[in-house]
Amino acid sequence: MDLGKKIREMRNQKGLTQEELADRCELTKGYISQLENNVNSPSIATLTDILSALGSNLSEFFREETEEKVVFTKEEFFEKDSDGVLFKWLIPNAQKNMMEPVLVELAEGASTAGDIPHEGEEFGFVLEGRIAIVLGSQHYLCKKGEAFYYPAEKPHCILNRSKGKSRFLWISTPPNF
Repeated sequence: MDLGKKIREMRNQKGLTQEELADRCELTKGYISQLENNVNSPSIATLTDILSALGSNLSEFFREETEEKVVFTKEEFFEKDSDGVLFKWLIPNAQKNMMEPVLVELAEGASTAGDIPHEGEEFGFVLEGRIAIVLGSQHYLCKKGEAFYYPAEKPHCILNRSKGKSRFLWISTPPNF
């Protein structure tokens, strides 16, 4: 961690000059300059005073924040192809998230495996073809450009009802695929 750089960034975010920060901490402008340029290192007590003047504390200052990944490329997708059903997980390790988006392709006549009732909800958007959503004993037809949504409390599966393949985006919360 670049201590001096982080202090400088915090000071600038607060709109303070080195002199203003120094005055608040009963230090000199030269000392603050040396800290920000990593020429000098503060004692714990001095660092605590500086952070207090900047509206922070030691715990927040030393907390390592990992940059959250936002964009995922097709090279990161994970695929599983079985019995005419291609699952393409769009977000790696989505099981740790609140929802899990999967792109599904069903070959003509194919269906997803029956899913037992579970906690949560499922949403989908049909990109190509026609599918039937089977919830318990009910069947619901959904075609290209249409969406589906249901609580996952009944046994369920999805069947391809097209001549040719069907494709749909399927999102489960909590992750279930």
